[in-house]
Amino acid sequence: MGIAADIAIILVAALAGGLAAQRLGQPLILGYILAGVLVGPSTGGVTVNDTHNIELLAEIGVALLLFALGLEFSLKDLQPVRRIALIGAPLQIGLSIAFGFGVGQLLFGWEWRTALWFGGLIALSSTMVTLKTLSSQGVLGTLASRVMIGMLIMQDLAVVPLMILLPALNDIEQSFPALGWAALRAVLFLVIMILVGTRLMPWLLRIIAGWRSRELFLVAVVALGVGIGYGTYLFGLSFAFGAFVAGIVLSESEYSHQALSDVIPLRDVFGMLFFVSVGMLLEPAFLFANLGLVLTTVTVVLLGKALIFGVITRAFGYGNSAPLVVGLGLFQVGEFSFVLARAGVSANAISHDLYTLTLATAVVTMALTPFVSRLAVPIYRRWRAYRPRETLSTFNLTSDHLRDHVIVAGYGRAGRAATMVMQRVGLEFVVIEIDQRTMEQAKSDGTPIIFGDATSPVMLEAAGVHTARLLLITLPDALNVQLIAERVQALTPNLTVVARAAGSEQLHALKRLGVQEVVQPELEAGLELVRQVLVQFHISPTDIQRFSDTVHQELYAPLYAAESADAAPSQTARLLQQLQHTSRSLRVDWITLPPESALAGQTLSEAAIRTRTGASIVAVLRQDVVAPNPSPDYRMAAGDMLAVLGTAEQERALRALIGQSRRNGAEEQSV
Repeated sequence: MGIAADIAIILVAALAGGLAAQRLGQPLILGYILAGVLVGPSTGGVTVNDTHNIELLAEIGVALLLFALGLEFSLKDLQPVRRIALIGAPLQIGLSIAFGFGVGQLLFGWEWRTALWFGGLIALSSTMVTLKTLSSQGVLGTLASRVMIGMLIMQDLAVVPLMILLPALNDIEQSFPALGWAALRAVLFLVIMILVGTRLMPWLLRIIAGWRSRELFLVAVVALGVGIGYGTYLFGLSFAFGAFVAGIVLSESEYSHQALSDVIPLRDVFGMLFFVSVGMLLEPAFLFANLGLVLTTVTVVLLGKALIFGVITRAFGYGNSAPLVVGLGLFQVGEFSFVLARAGVSANAISHDLYTLTLATAVVTMALTPFVSRLAVPIYRRWRAYRPRETLSTFNLTSDHLRDHVIVAGYGRAGRAATMVMQRVGLEFVVIEIDQRTMEQAKSDGTPIIFGDATSPVMLEAAGVHTARLLLITLPDALNVQLIAERVQALTPNLTVVARAAGSEQLHALKRLGVQEVVQPELEAGLELVRQVLVQFHISPTDIQRFSDTVHQELYAPLYAAESADAAPSQTARLLQQLQHTSRSLRVDWITLPPESALAGQTLSEAAIRTRTGASIVAVLRQDVVAPNPSPDYRMAAGDMLAVLGTAEQERALRALIGQSRRNGAEEQSV
């Protein structure tokens, strides 16, 4: 059957490898690479016969990977962390290449071209592995994760220039003119794509979309991506480079999301072929024969890249645990390093041994990422325990003796909004902030602030933690929130703490650390958004509020359960807990009085609502005017909204009473 049999073997092996990887909690690409090793020519057994044709099909996978990357790319994603992404990421790539070059020459004794290739191959990290790790740990919304994603985007973009530059090292004397000519052609191609592609491609897709053929739209998208890639190949440039540029150009059109949605399954299938073809070139015999070399390389790469990422993160003003989290999260060698390595093998620029060593290093570092990244918290805690005291810088503090005040950890958007409200109501507070730029903003706002790390006991004591009434933690980083809560628990266990939670996973952990109240911004925003949706669908305000309250209680159930399970340490605490539970159990619902109701036109005394149903009317809303605690002679009118306090049974009885018509009510009274 030829290539059809080979593809069938690859698909079955990839499925088995993918299932194994999923079961073990590893990225699917590791399973695909393992499948490639098993069906490759070096292991025996069931073997793919025509590896060359599979490699040619894998080139389409590379093109589709970069085409989809171009479709997903957006400068908006880099906005929150643009400085470290646009400047720090290229700096990290350069330092990593230099580090790899030094390791290759000084430690392994390679010649300079091989060492430089090694540096380029280890400079990139894995977007797939990192995103999966962040998602599984529930920290995708933290500041450190946004830094990592911004740097990963720039790394992925660096693949294209590296694919052009690194092969030119093979004959550098003659490559400079060729490289200059290639750069000129690349600029010319980009100009043509910007001037023509941005108009022609959306116009073509608009016509095809108008025909309402999903199949034809998919064919058009793939043809544009792969076809433009082939056009750049004929133009003397990289096939993958053209596909990437096509994706970027198409990303600016209104059809980019549908194009990406349609091309992702095809990208995944051909991408699977690429990773299987990568594994087919891996020789297990080489790994066993050079196990010491592989382990040494993995250790050197882990320590070197983690240090580079950590130093750059700290240099760009990200403190606390962020440097450790970023360093131990991005140390691995990424999937696009396989693309570079394949390009090096095809151009005879690197040896097969270097290719195998790089591949083995990438696979091992990817597998280690979920475990190594979890070490950031314990390492940071131990480092904090031995860190010398910082020099304190305070601004706008009115008194050296703070008492009965609020400590605000973090002056981001949430912290700034909280301090604005506290200023208006006259509460005394002090902010702790580590970011220099944010601190300058607080100084200009006249906000009392201490420059330093809120996870440090020194900073908490400087902010008057022993005399404070409340600590408000507004930081988005889940690790920092927990560290601050631990420090406060050790210093002043009775201090009231209100904290921001990155996700529901943190609720139990924060309650164990003594945090009294937890707020999840994403949950609160989601509830407000759905309220607006229900308003547009003309759901009654009372129903909207009831639905929102129910969902709110269900999603915060772990917090409430923890409260009820905890033993109160004092009579005051027990009373407060009882009041909290009582307030949550009280039902105050709003019921609209219809025109046909028998109660319309009656006073509260005449209606005898409390006597007949047990419920109480605590307020009446009439034409945007609220009448709180209305008197017995208050006369109700059709359209009034009644605030009802009572149990569920009492509320049902009142609804039944309100539902009685005037005629039925009159008959009931006459009887």
